[in-house]
Amino acid sequence: MLNHEFRDQAQKKGYQNIAGIDEAGRGPLAGPVVAAAAILSDKFILDGINDSKKLSPKKREALYEQIIASDEVTFGIGIVPPSRIDEINILQATFMAMSLAVNQLSIVADLLLIDGNQSPKLAIPDVTVVKGDSKELSIAVASILAKVTRDRIMIDLDEKYPHYGFAKHMGYPTKAHIEALTLHGVSPVHRLSFGPVKKLAQMASAFST
Repeated sequence: MLNHEFRDQAQKKGYQNIAGIDEAGRGPLAGPVVAAAAILSDKFILDGINDSKKLSPKKREALYEQIIASDEVTFGIGIVPPSRIDEINILQATFMAMSLAVNQLSIVADLLLIDGNQSPKLAIPDVTVVKGDSKELSIAVASILAKVTRDRIMIDLDEKYPHYGFAKHMGYPTKAHIEALTLHGVSPVHRLSFGPVKKLAQMASAFST
């Protein structure tokens, strides 16, 4: 069961506004990378919170709505589009999304608890927590916010680019997605710097010359 183990340790050291940070969308071939930051009050209680990847889409959506409606949660969302990912690489784009999410917080955080083992090294002190979305409640909340936000973006993109099946695979490199790319070519929301997309784009360019 998730708890506030890492936040409680930080509070004992004098930190007060502790934000959990997580991202969604590092691996897909299309769409943005999204990060979320969440500060939870001591009164925040919501059953069922877990790593977003361990929840069904229906459960994630339900929890998302409860989280954003709660007065006990302060959150920010950062979104970096595929064009920017291609310019600066996915790691730096992820760090940028985290920075944007933190800047969106209406409360100034004094410590960041970041999922994973890499830090964006912002001006705010941070602690990286490997598999933090299954260990620390605030990071799990951030993971749900990031995942649902990104999924909704991909569902919208599916309506704009229906040939690719974004609503089903959310841009990840599934067999169906690769087949659609091969058949229909690269869309404006694909990440041109990612291997399979880059290869197909180069092939298309070669055939057109």
